[in-house]
Amino acid sequence: MNRDFNASVARAAREMAEEHTVADTLERVLEFCVDVIEPCDFAGISLVEDGRVRTLAASGEKLRAIDDLQFQLREGPCFDAMRQLDVVTANDLATDVRWPRWGPLVSERTGVRSSLSFRLFTTNRTLGALNLYSKSPRAFGHDDVIEGHVVAAQAAVAVATTLTEAQLKRAVETRTVIGQATGILMERFGLTPDAAFGVMRRISQTHNVKLYALARDLVETGGLAGLDDERAVDGLAVDGRAVDGRAVDGGSVEIQPIEDD
Repeated sequence: MNRDFNASVARAAREMAEEHTVADTLERVLEFCVDVIEPCDFAGISLVEDGRVRTLAASGEKLRAIDDLQFQLREGPCFDAMRQLDVVTANDLATDVRWPRWGPLVSERTGVRSSLSFRLFTTNRTLGALNLYSKSPRAFGHDDVIEGHVVAAQAAVAVATTLTEAQLKRAVETRTVIGQATGILMERFGLTPDAAFGVMRRISQTHNVKLYALARDLVETGGLAGLDDERAVDGLAVDGRAVDGRAVDGGSVEIQPIEDD
């Protein structure tokens, strides 16, 4: 690795650290790959989310088509990099026997002939893969692999940090919205905090609506996720006060039947 590359990596690392969203971080990584790794014509990053793999950033629509086809066929260097190897090199996708369906199709449809894929990972988890593509066969050499490893390591740290911050932010936002919705139910029906939360949780379970979605709709629209308020709250109450024939004893979130007078 030469000094210019080392300086570029250091600069890119600082720039990535300053990005505030996952999307911005990924775009910065791709710009760096196309600019600095000479044979790279296209670059993309695919991340693992809830057991699924999808391309979150790409240097062009052609790259998205490449990855979409890979995910449809369930074969290709991105999958192999995430499941088996840290780096996967392909010298000629048109003839590579490892991906008999994906390789020839990609070569024919996009003109891409070679690829270089790196697993993005930290000590505790695999995040996804960094995929580099070239329109020339045998485009990526030894130096490109070494440089790609460095970029992938920097990208993994940046993405992991951004994801952690984004997840923390979402968690705070979720708690805030649920707290606001609880307050609305407390005021509207005269409920205690525990009982108001219990009502939301019971409606969430009964109507198969996620608790956050229920709370968000209540805060934004005053309604319960598209449900009629009276029907949704039917059979629920707090502090021993019956609502439509049922009561909750002492503010408990457990729903108990009561006899009609």
